[in-house]
Amino acid sequence: MIRNLKKLIYQDTGPLTEELILTPSAFGLGQLPQRLLPDQTVSMICGYCSTGCSLDVHIKEGQAINVTPTANYPVNLGFACPKGWEVLSPLKALDRASHPLLRNKDGKFESVDWHTAMLEFVNNFVRIQQTFGKDSVAVLSTGQIPMEEMAMLGALVKFGMGVSHFDSNTRQCMATSAVAYKQSFGFDAPPYTYKDFEESDVIVFIGANPCIAHPIMWERVKMNPHDPEIIVVDPRKTETAMAATKHYAINPKSDLVLLYGLAHILIEEGWIRENFIKKHTNHFDAFKEHVKKYSPEFVAEISGLHKRQLYEFASAIYLGKRVSFWWTMGVNQSYEGVRTAQAIINLALMTGNIGRPGTGANSITGQCNAMGSRLFSNTTNLLGGHDFLNPVHRQKIADILELDPAVIPQQNSWAYDQIIEGVISKKIKGLWIIATNPVHSWINQNQLKDYLKNLEFLVVQDMYHTTETAQTAHLVLPAAGWGEKEGTFINSERRVGVIKKVTKAPGRAMPDFDIFKLVARYWGCERMFAKWSSPEETFQILKNISRGQPCDITGIDDYAMIDRLGGIQWPFPEGSAHASHERRLFEDGQFFHHDHKAKFLFEDERPLPEIADEQYPFLLLTGRGTSSQWHTQTRTAKSAILRKLYPSQVYVEINADDAKRRGIEQGQLVFVATLRGRIKAQASLVTTVKPGQIFIPMHYPETNQLTLAIFDPYSRQPSYKICAANVSKSPYEP
Repeated sequence: MIRNLKKLIYQDTGPLTEELILTPSAFGLGQLPQRLLPDQTVSMICGYCSTGCSLDVHIKEGQAINVTPTANYPVNLGFACPKGWEVLSPLKALDRASHPLLRNKDGKFESVDWHTAMLEFVNNFVRIQQTFGKDSVAVLSTGQIPMEEMAMLGALVKFGMGVSHFDSNTRQCMATSAVAYKQSFGFDAPPYTYKDFEESDVIVFIGANPCIAHPIMWERVKMNPHDPEIIVVDPRKTETAMAATKHYAINPKSDLVLLYGLAHILIEEGWIRENFIKKHTNHFDAFKEHVKKYSPEFVAEISGLHKRQLYEFASAIYLGKRVSFWWTMGVNQSYEGVRTAQAIINLALMTGNIGRPGTGANSITGQCNAMGSRLFSNTTNLLGGHDFLNPVHRQKIADILELDPAVIPQQNSWAYDQIIEGVISKKIKGLWIIATNPVHSWINQNQLKDYLKNLEFLVVQDMYHTTETAQTAHLVLPAAGWGEKEGTFINSERRVGVIKKVTKAPGRAMPDFDIFKLVARYWGCERMFAKWSSPEETFQILKNISRGQPCDITGIDDYAMIDRLGGIQWPFPEGSAHASHERRLFEDGQFFHHDHKAKFLFEDERPLPEIADEQYPFLLLTGRGTSSQWHTQTRTAKSAILRKLYPSQVYVEINADDAKRRGIEQGQLVFVATLRGRIKAQASLVTTVKPGQIFIPMHYPETNQLTLAIFDPYSRQPSYKICAANVSKSPYEP
């Protein structure tokens, strides 16, 4: 096999040697970029969440020593959350992956050079494809690496390696919003700018807790000079709900019924913008007929709210001159999330609250570059928001990249859950995982670790060799992290921002971009990516790909221009004015469908997939814990400061009355069980969770031993937020 592999490599690039591969100038190893001085301050975008704050990184004697928030950046305006202040700490962790690690015959990892690692990588994946077919290999990626790396990976996987099935963990957070926007507006296009937080007179948060999840966005809300009505729709009394003027504590997953009920009242009372509806939308008459059955009496029964509250809520929307609707994972991570997001969009459309300052149906993104992933990763769509199923789009991409159109797949990839099902059914034999930790984060995780044993070869590419997923791998590839490489992110408001290399990666770790280039070289498709010589040159390619698309960024000259203008929101085609930091979509009432109209989309609500019963009498809710935690804590747990700001042990919030009935005391270790598993957790007695409900933060590794594997039929996004559970003092109940 090695002999055949050498033929595959040599036919394109000539003989390879380890010395050639590890030349520092070729793959970003060694010194800092020459344009960085030993003592200076460099501004760049934070590498955590989708807010896209700018941080000033202070460099002394060639070392990045600390950060402060950039004072005049139009996103964060001089603020930073705890994660941002501690963004350098994860780079200094002792468990960084610094050399490739290969599992030996004894099942233990041993350090190898990149030459050996690449031979193992290509040898195994080529063998698997030759034995079981091209589709026996799949790739799972991330929303946390720069756009240029995502695009390079997507092109390598789909066009170079011939792998059909490639998805990212953006599926776990933003697929619902992406699909909802595509279907309603004609393109995945969040319409807002953060300035809208300050310009609304009514702000509605649905399944969103920005005080914790997006604290800098909450700072923008606090800057609002209009004394806004702040309405929170959430089963729990979250930190945001506590700060709101109104909190509607609906029954879990009754939000779709509630939203249809609000539409019913608005229509019955004549509180809608009929001229806007007729001129700029389709299918309203059918929607109007659909919501007739969502009477206030019916909605009150399902949602747990009073009729008075429903009219109060609808009246606030009607009376508001500038109403903005915001949602995040409480809506997205649902078995009916797409239709729920579209029910929010419908409210904005029918009341004309879109395309004007302080308005919009606004999805808040999760990961730092989830928007970049949605548009440029080659996962859910062809590069630049194009369509794999459209021959005109395939030809356009082939022409720009100087490819044979035949190498571009004519079908969409399996979604994340379908790839996992492929592993379970043994249809997927080889898997490459980049910058994500599914053994921790994937729903119903108890089974996943065992299912990965079905794989003949698993490669994990990450900053750390200690993640739960890396520990199951056959080969670990050491990747550089934020601050150790260059590229761009796109934040929640569509703003492109730059990250920079301000410190060296440890050992032989490399930027993901360089690892992908190295794989291309060994796979034998290096010539396909000859023009992808650096992240910034790749950005120029992506600009060209975006031409004529709603996400057109051809007016951006280079990284320096992005820096100079304080980030740039798309669309920004050639000839765009440079003056404004804030640009919202649909100001002209023109949407992205062929007739330039938005669509009202809807269907009946679905029953809860699991209901509380005698054996499992509680409904388990999950969500963010504190602003100091991030996802699986792969990075935040590296900071001693951040670890002090949240409990180290998994905890369960339970209503104090429920706890009293069960004889559970504050701080007591209890057992939380669902049909999937049982965990130990520390009891936290609260009044913020209603009787019959419990809450566990998503960040702890135990949480997804409990969650239910059910998915939205349109977005394939997991429904992490709710399942039936029990809490007991004994492990033998139920």
